[in-house]
Amino acid sequence: MKILLIGAGGVGIGLATSVASQGAEVSIFARSETASAIRENGIERCGLFAHYKIKDIPVYEKYSDIPRNYFDYIFIASKTTANEEIAKNLNDNRKILKDSTRIIIFQNGFGNDEAYLKYFPKDRVFSARVITGFLRPERHISKITVYTEPILLGSLQHENPNCLAEVADMITASGIRCELTNEVDRYLWAKMLYNCALNPLGAILNVNYGKLTESEYSKEIMNSIIDEIFEVIKASGYSTLWNTPKEYKDIFYSKLVPDTYEHYSSTHQDIQRKIKTEIDSLNGKVIQLGEKNNVDVTTNKIIYNLIKSIENDF
Repeated sequence: MKILLIGAGGVGIGLATSVASQGAEVSIFARSETASAIRENGIERCGLFAHYKIKDIPVYEKYSDIPRNYFDYIFIASKTTANEEIAKNLNDNRKILKDSTRIIIFQNGFGNDEAYLKYFPKDRVFSARVITGFLRPERHISKITVYTEPILLGSLQHENPNCLAEVADMITASGIRCELTNEVDRYLWAKMLYNCALNPLGAILNVNYGKLTESEYSKEIMNSIIDEIFEVIKASGYSTLWNTPKEYKDIFYSKLVPDTYEHYSSTHQDIQRKIKTEIDSLNGKVIQLGEKNNVDVTTNKIIYNLIKSIENDF
């Protein structure tokens, strides 16, 4: 199996090391500093589960240098802000792909496949739900810090995911459980509920997840975000793992947030580093679907606009 990884952050390096440890031939597309670190050190996965080091990983900084007609899979683990550019580059450099190459998107947010479906058929574009915690302590190292549920592979276009069984088996064999699902949309919306309520508000207030639940004012904002998302899910013809906002809030406040009390969101980390956030794929997607289906998403709009206002200085 030949895999090209695009997006060599914590998730990407972690996944690349996982499949490479089980015999996959992995190549990585990366920027100069990360590319240099990987050429010098290889890639490494540490933290929870087995510890792997893989040497001699091919690294590319230009699409023109990548072998032709070569890859069985493209793993997309970049920030969602890069999707339009990556999708166009893959289309412009189709020579590196086989006719059967499949794209798997390992990202936050919902609807990230849309950028790729502009160029590739729906039976070649798949999405993953990842809630495993990956950090990148060094440019070539991924550290697994949190594991709660398996990585899930599926299609938002209702394509059969069985063709991804070999990928799921490799990731599982490396120590991180990975499964196929015909309902990846339900699980992605479950993750959206969690991320949209916590990520931007924690970034705006500069606090961890747990602190957000200790103020009635921030809880009121999060409750409103959750209520609006449930209305959007229903109006858009989707579903998730809970039937009502109350069902979700019960587990959100009793288990989900307490289990990640000390965590600071990726949105918070992006703002601290003064780089663009993934807000368009989170609350921005809720707003897009809400406006399309005549759902009031006022709270999501306020949160979205506050993050965008902060980004104006970047």
